[in-house]
Amino acid sequence: MGTFKFSEIAFNSTEKKKPVDEDKYTYLGLEHLDSDSIYVTRYGADVAPKGDKLIMKKGDVLFGKRRAYQKKVAIAPFDGIFSAHGMVLRPKEDVIDKDFFPMFIKSDYFLDAAIKISVGSLSPTINWRDLKELKFELPSLEEQRKLAEVLWAIYDMNDKYKKLILATDELVKSQFIEMFKNEFKTCLKLKMNKAFDLQMGKTPARADSSLWQSKDQKWVSIADMSTYEKYTEDTKEYISDYAIDKTGMKIVPANTVIMSFKLTIGRTSITSEDIYTNEAIMAFIQKSDLFEVDYLRWALHFTDWLSGVQNAVKGATLNKFIIGNMEIPIPSKALQNKFLEFAEQSDKSKFYG
Repeated sequence: MGTFKFSEIAFNSTEKKKPVDEDKYTYLGLEHLDSDSIYVTRYGADVAPKGDKLIMKKGDVLFGKRRAYQKKVAIAPFDGIFSAHGMVLRPKEDVIDKDFFPMFIKSDYFLDAAIKISVGSLSPTINWRDLKELKFELPSLEEQRKLAEVLWAIYDMNDKYKKLILATDELVKSQFIEMFKNEFKTCLKLKMNKAFDLQMGKTPARADSSLWQSKDQKWVSIADMSTYEKYTEDTKEYISDYAIDKTGMKIVPANTVIMSFKLTIGRTSITSEDIYTNEAIMAFIQKSDLFEVDYLRWALHFTDWLSGVQNAVKGATLNKFIIGNMEIPIPSKALQNKFLEFAEQSDKSKFYG
């Protein structure tokens, strides 16, 4: 066991290039990285990205330094270019094992320490000059190699489970489309702002420690909204009661559907308790009993009527005005519940079959 500055653990590669047209095929932005996976499954752009980008090599560890609270870490799947809002990290192998290194960067131990030195309120960012000075304890290289073997085995097992869940969700999506495609043509439709109070959260100023130092209230970020869990659970960060008073932040009641509408688009959850959220999450508080709550979660997750999603994925941003003016179909409660019976059986298959 030893203690090392981060600059003794990792190289921060700052080599850059101005993209040319063919670079659009091997471009990775922060929008391509998922908080809950170290693997990259999306990449590329329609046109060559503008501005200098970082050069990455296959196997590099990519770390989102902007809005680091989202905890985006991934392994570069090929040689290419990476967003300048990230860092390209490589292990110093005399100190840290190359297989242990990605697990270390992905760990809460590293990420929580890094997040604390973020600067800026709207888009908090980690500077290398501060990160390189952080100190971390590391086991011996021999212990790291043993840990890496175990950690990767656990991680890959969990990853296979996630893929099973995604495959099951695709089955549920197919059933959703089949059951509602004709119903949506004839059923009542309402604008979203007529059906719901659309409520966005807030992020208290990170420079003011009094807003964060107390664990008074759970504060949901996109990183807390698991793709694989229906309900919100524990949160990675908490805010103080003082933060709520100062910002005028509104509570999101329990059993409310929330959806991410910036950065990572369309991740949905149901609040398991009264809770607060950040500004990238919208709460859909029903004005009347039109929807079964879990049906609404699936509907937001699956349907294409939420105009702007495709553009948002390509770099535009959804907002309250766009979402509020979209129409949502309102199928009968009987059909909603029939679908939910199927979805519940599919959920059970994730655990039993």
